[in-house]
Amino acid sequence: MEKGTLVEFRVQGDRRLGVVDRPDGKTRWFVVDERGQSHSLAPRQITYTVNGNTYKPSDIDRFLEEVKPYLDPSSLEVAWELLVEDGETVTPSQMANLLFSESNSAPSYAAHCLLSDDKLYFKQKGDAYEPRTAAQVAERKHQIEVEALKARGQQEFLTRVEQALQGEAVEWQRHDRQRLEGLEKYGTLLADIVKVGLNYDSLARAYPPPALVLETMNMLGRPATPQGAFQLLVDLGWWSATENLFLRRSSIPVQFPSKVLEVAQQRLDFPPTDLDTNRLDLTHLKVYTVDDESTTEIDDGLSWEKLPDSRERLWVHIADPTRYLAPEDDLDLEARKRGSTVYLPTGMIPMFPEILATGPMSLVQGRVCCALSFGVVLDETGAVEDFTIHPSLIKPTYRLTYEDVDEMLELGVQAEPEIAAIATWATKRKSWRYNQGAISINMPEAMIKVKNDDISIDILDDSRSRQLVAEMMILAGEVAARYGQVHNIPLPFRGQPQPELPPEDELLRLPAGFVRACAMRRCMPKSEMSITPVRHAGLGLDTYTQATSPIRRYSDLLTHFQLKAHLRGEVPPFTAEELKEVMMTVTSTTQELTMVERQTNRYWALEYLRRHPEEIWQVTVLMWLREDSNLALILLEDLGLQLPMVFKRSVRLGEQVLVKVSISDPQKDVIQFQEIIYQEAQTAAN
Repeated sequence: MEKGTLVEFRVQGDRRLGVVDRPDGKTRWFVVDERGQSHSLAPRQITYTVNGNTYKPSDIDRFLEEVKPYLDPSSLEVAWELLVEDGETVTPSQMANLLFSESNSAPSYAAHCLLSDDKLYFKQKGDAYEPRTAAQVAERKHQIEVEALKARGQQEFLTRVEQALQGEAVEWQRHDRQRLEGLEKYGTLLADIVKVGLNYDSLARAYPPPALVLETMNMLGRPATPQGAFQLLVDLGWWSATENLFLRRSSIPVQFPSKVLEVAQQRLDFPPTDLDTNRLDLTHLKVYTVDDESTTEIDDGLSWEKLPDSRERLWVHIADPTRYLAPEDDLDLEARKRGSTVYLPTGMIPMFPEILATGPMSLVQGRVCCALSFGVVLDETGAVEDFTIHPSLIKPTYRLTYEDVDEMLELGVQAEPEIAAIATWATKRKSWRYNQGAISINMPEAMIKVKNDDISIDILDDSRSRQLVAEMMILAGEVAARYGQVHNIPLPFRGQPQPELPPEDELLRLPAGFVRACAMRRCMPKSEMSITPVRHAGLGLDTYTQATSPIRRYSDLLTHFQLKAHLRGEVPPFTAEELKEVMMTVTSTTQELTMVERQTNRYWALEYLRRHPEEIWQVTVLMWLREDSNLALILLEDLGLQLPMVFKRSVRLGEQVLVKVSISDPQKDVIQFQEIIYQEAQTAAN
């Protein structure tokens, strides 16, 4: 190669011109660019040689000015149309002749630049260029259009992200939502920190980001990790900082499909024909519904009446949602998919659309309501002497809270003797069950509520009113199961194997109260479902089914379908095998619901403790989780919360100590306490 030859080469992908100066060894050349910088180049690094003249580095700018007028990419389309039919290859010099009718240095180099940069019409073949076929050009035009649209969409997305990060209201587009929903799915993996015990680093390694998530996070300069995705969604206002990842990670549907809502509205506007034409009119009875003040799905009521033979009859009236649906219809299948109403600190997710669940399905005060009523006569010991079950009409008289009933019982309100009578029978009934082997385990239960980001925790006390209602619901469950047993009706019977409790002398060595109850609770086997009657050891009943919450539990709804069909003289809608199959599906769903409820409650409990770092709590050491490591389960008595704690000294079961929260991270599911000695607690209190 001669000194003064003008050549093209590339530096980090950029096109550069230089003038050959001298050899560098046997095969390389020193080339000087327009800036006077010297480059040692191998022949393969030279991408074009300008023929015909010799140059100096100072000539390069002038040469480029000569080239500029020829650099019109649109001219290639004309050349392509002339060459495509015959598929002829062309060199840059031949292309210059074709395009500009001249082939000296400047137009030939311009032709080279156009051809080498072109991605649409020509492809390189050795030192020449071959026209692409018409089909290939059409496909590449489509690709370029798609890429341009994608680039524009990305830029518009980035603009909207910037607006959202600055707190401006943003109208997200459909393509944005695909990105954000991908981020949602990836961000919910943080729930696995709790579920399977992974830490952040392990989680990121175990779950690499999908392509769209990786692209989005890289565009925004954010870490492509589940934590990064979560934080971005919070920063955008798409999620709250306390987003329920357990719920989002689950398969629990939060919204009802539009089809189901339409059906619900139709049933409300045009109630179907009542199949139970022989409903027993019980509207003359005084009916009490007893619930928490916040309850909106009212599914049970209580009555008491004196019979002509001086015996007393208790009535447990249960809401009758089957009045508005049938097995396998849209409402039934949606309820089956949901399994039950989900109760979370932030609110509930109902099993039925609320326009039905809190309206005509509920037992509303002062309104004539359809019900399934269980009339029971107990003997003096509290055992069932006689019972009857009827589809009925009732008219709830009073809607009471548990506090109302406790007050009425305490004051002995003369105008409501029915309440006192029901309470008396509930006490007898409880005694009878314990004589049959029922097991009582009383542990404080926390009720956590979140409203407007304010967290409250109350303890559900085991008051007379709650015991009264619980006994009546258990009574209705026993009666429903006995009816199914007598008439050989497949029902979702619920049982519990006999527990193997610690020996009595061992229990007596444990501190009385919560520690002893905790030890017994550990021995209690899980309840189980069966299509045939089975003993429920915990309740002290030979047969039992749940029938008192058909608006809120699908298994109770199944019981209603089966019982009501038999009461009408019809074959129950579900055979034993069909019922078994449905129950397996529902059991799997409700297990997931229970897990989500438990995880969500724990999250908000830790968040509550995080917000009260200076509070001093009195706790009771309940049991050892790992005694060799001093890891115990403690009970925060004021909150009814049971949490782990590592002690730095030897403590006894049942010992009461004062603690403060040292670390509480609900998102990582981490809680740590430190023990506070009495003097420090006194100082803090003052």
